[in-house]
Amino acid sequence: MNELLRRGFLLGLGAAVSSKEKFDQKLKELVEKNELTQEQARTVMQNFVDKGEMKKDEWNAKQMGQTQQMAKELGLATKEDINELRARITELEERLNEN
Repeated sequence: MNELLRRGFLLGLGAAVSSKEKFDQKLKELVEKNELTQEQARTVMQNFVDKGEMKKDEWNAKQMGQTQQMAKELGLATKEDINELRARITELEERLNEN
C-alpha cells in the first residue's frame, strides 16, 4: 500500500513539475510577443505557485486524515495512546515503590 501511495505521489509531483515548466515557457512566449509585461507574467506565475501550495496543503491534510483513519481501522496505537500508557506505568511504578 505504501508503494502505491509513493508512486501516486511521485506521478503527481512529476506532472506538477512538467506543468509548471510548460506554463513558465508559455508566459515567456507571451512576454516576448508583448502580450504580457514582465510584471504581469511574474504575478501570474506567483498566483500559479500559490494555488499549487494551497492544493498541496489540502492534499497533505486529506492524506493525513486517511492515514489516521487507516491506522485506527488497523488498531495501531497513536502517540496519545502510548503516552497514556507510559503515564499509567509510571503511576503504577510509583505506587509499587511506596509499598
